[in-house]
Amino acid sequence: MTPHSAEEQAWTVYGQRQLDRGYSPPVPERIDWGFWPGVGPGAELLGDIRGKRVLDIGSGPGHHAVHLARACGALVDGVDLSPTQHRRALNDHGAEPGVRFLCADVTEHLCRTRQPYEAAYALRTFGCADPHHLLPALRDGLVRGAPLVFSALHTDADGQGPSRAVVSRQGFIRLRDEEPIAVRTWVLSPELWEELLVAHGFDVEASELLAAPDADNPVIVQLVQARRR
Repeated sequence: MTPHSAEEQAWTVYGQRQLDRGYSPPVPERIDWGFWPGVGPGAELLGDIRGKRVLDIGSGPGHHAVHLARACGALVDGVDLSPTQHRRALNDHGAEPGVRFLCADVTEHLCRTRQPYEAAYALRTFGCADPHHLLPALRDGLVRGAPLVFSALHTDADGQGPSRAVVSRQGFIRLRDEEPIAVRTWVLSPELWEELLVAHGFDVEASELLAAPDADNPVIVQLVQARRR
């Protein structure tokens, strides 16, 4: 099994479990880059995206893309590798104006698209793709000066912090009362993310760490604002 097919299988299992549970997340009132409502900034980090083509990397059930279309007037393409996640998005939001959902590997989609995007974002999904493949495709698939904003895991639920080398490690997708689903992740230090981004044609404008409001929860999410050079 290739890494690509392993990642697709993991998120396909996850999406099927959510379909079986009948769970559909509501369209949020704001963008939360971490796991906790109201923690950190919101969609304003993307700037004025009204009428602009925006890429949602790993869009899952599509609720964030719908929020940006409704609240910000963006034209959002939500791209997800998993057919079951794609099905969830279509089931709930397939007729939503200003949003298009595509079932594809985002790097392959970016290589095929003829018109570059004017902004891109990823909510906690950026670390689920090999940055050596994703970042070159993003560089070529965004217009010059386009914002790229993403969040990625920094410290996991076991208190394990980021890697100091650009290597993947095994993470887990967890659902209550379900067996964890193993998935390959890149959990990198802020310095490594900046080094990778700069090497692939982006300038990092800001980064911050978002911690859980519960002091007993060790999870920390890294939020990065970059721009296509």
